[in-house]
Amino acid sequence: MSRELFERARAWADNDPDPDARAELLALVDARDEAELTDRFAGELEFGTAGLRGVIGAGTNRMNRAVVMRATWGLAQHLVASSSDAKARGVVICYDGRRMSRELARDTAEVLAGAGVRVHLFDELGPTPLLAFAVTHLGCAAGVMITASHNPPEYNGYKAYWANGAQIVPPTDTEIAKAIARAPAAKDIPREPLDAAQAVGLVSIVGDDERAAYLAGVRGLRVRSDGDRSIAIAYTPLHGVGDRLTRAALDGAGFSHVRSVAEQRQPDGAFPTVRFPNPEEKGAMDLVLALARETEAALVLANDPDADRLAVAVPDGAGGYAQLTGNQVGVLLGHYLLTGGLADETRAARDNALVIASIVSSPMLGEIAGKLGARYEETLTGFKWIANRALELAASDGAAFVFGYEEALGYTVGELVRDKDGVSAAMIFAELASVLAARGVPVLAHLESLYRRYGLYVSTQVNLVRQGVDGAREISDMMKRLRAEPPTEIAGVRVIATSDYAAQVRRDAKGERALTLPKSNVLTFELEGGSRVIARPSGTEPKAKFYVDVREPMSEGESLAAAEARARATMQRLGDAIVAAATAG
Repeated sequence: MSRELFERARAWADNDPDPDARAELLALVDARDEAELTDRFAGELEFGTAGLRGVIGAGTNRMNRAVVMRATWGLAQHLVASSSDAKARGVVICYDGRRMSRELARDTAEVLAGAGVRVHLFDELGPTPLLAFAVTHLGCAAGVMITASHNPPEYNGYKAYWANGAQIVPPTDTEIAKAIARAPAAKDIPREPLDAAQAVGLVSIVGDDERAAYLAGVRGLRVRSDGDRSIAIAYTPLHGVGDRLTRAALDGAGFSHVRSVAEQRQPDGAFPTVRFPNPEEKGAMDLVLALARETEAALVLANDPDADRLAVAVPDGAGGYAQLTGNQVGVLLGHYLLTGGLADETRAARDNALVIASIVSSPMLGEIAGKLGARYEETLTGFKWIANRALELAASDGAAFVFGYEEALGYTVGELVRDKDGVSAAMIFAELASVLAARGVPVLAHLESLYRRYGLYVSTQVNLVRQGVDGAREISDMMKRLRAEPPTEIAGVRVIATSDYAAQVRRDAKGERALTLPKSNVLTFELEGGSRVIARPSGTEPKAKFYVDVREPMSEGESLAAAEARARATMQRLGDAIVAAATAG
């Protein structure tokens, strides 16, 4: 073991106030486990626009109490420096059911109180959209959510929100990161014990009133009150925190035939029935689909562990269930909301209506918005960009934000929550399904009608998982390779334009033009015929992500199955080709 690595590990352990973490590190030192220590001290867990997220464990490159204390100290310093009333307005804190979430929330509260910043701490675990709502409802200067969303069980995270209720964006993230870099050792950071902070009014416990206000806001998002509300719904929170509020929202909207998966209903950070608690992952929906078959459910809904995402499955007409993609759910919800609950499918129901999607989401929502006379915008990946752009356009142009989504199962309805909200999205999708059920129209038949009206769009995502320090380097090399030698054709289809969001430039046959979106490590290859391929590294997981969107014209009288087969064959070729180009050499 190198002397420097040994000394770094020993010094961090000496300065870590968590006795369990100290013992964990010193055991690795005693075992001379150089590989593990190298990974744990390969830099510091980076604070960015998604806050912090990483594997739980001791060390600078892990999620632990010391890292969270230093991050909170930096957040407090920046808050106080940037706003004269930040201490009085305070910070609201919520946490999910993951391992160490409660302890990390308590540490966050005690460090903020130690800096003289007022804290509103939730009385029990809750979902991310509740935290985002509470920031603006309580008039706070910031918010912190302890969660790793849909990451594997060994992860936890720290999401930071600003006073507008949206996740932080540059330059706020970089300013907080600079403050964190100045933080003292964790053991030297001032903390006010929770009981003492409550006694002097620095910490207030919040709970039922905020949950009730949030649910009232969700009820206010309803578009229609008719439809067949007796439809059977099978639901799962995937061992997360969504059951209480999602079921309450559905019940408040008149959906009384809702059953949760018993084995997954209670929060459990070990996620005993799913290895990867992401409803997009193979097998994650097995238990709720089994419940749906047992109850003959007309609709299947699932939240991820912090309930900011929503997955949907519907009867496939052949005795089984089809899980909709994030793009399909986004298109269905966007069209429903734009048309006032299908009241008028020829124009947008609201003047100056605005819908927003991320650049890696299907272009189909833009096509629908254009045909209905609504405004459509695209942002970088990450809901922070959607929320902040909606706020900007409302302030500058009076835009009426109706809906935003990203293909990774993230949706927000209206202006109640400035982040993904799997609770309100579940209620609105149930409403859509009930309206269609009253008409005798299956959800898949309705989706097909949209394809025939606006064009068939199919999308896929290819992920290359690369773990650890070497994996991060490999992912970086893939992006460098695609930039250095951008393909002129992909699977035989000509590339007509390339957009590099890091360089903020788009290149086509006419030359170059500047891109106005913020810098990001994303490459887009637009193809002849309207299809496209996008490459980017994940911001929260050890993955290189490749998105393929295919637009396939449908012939008059052609079956949907035939058109989809043709589109999927094209999609497969494009996906294979972009991966080959990224990994060549």
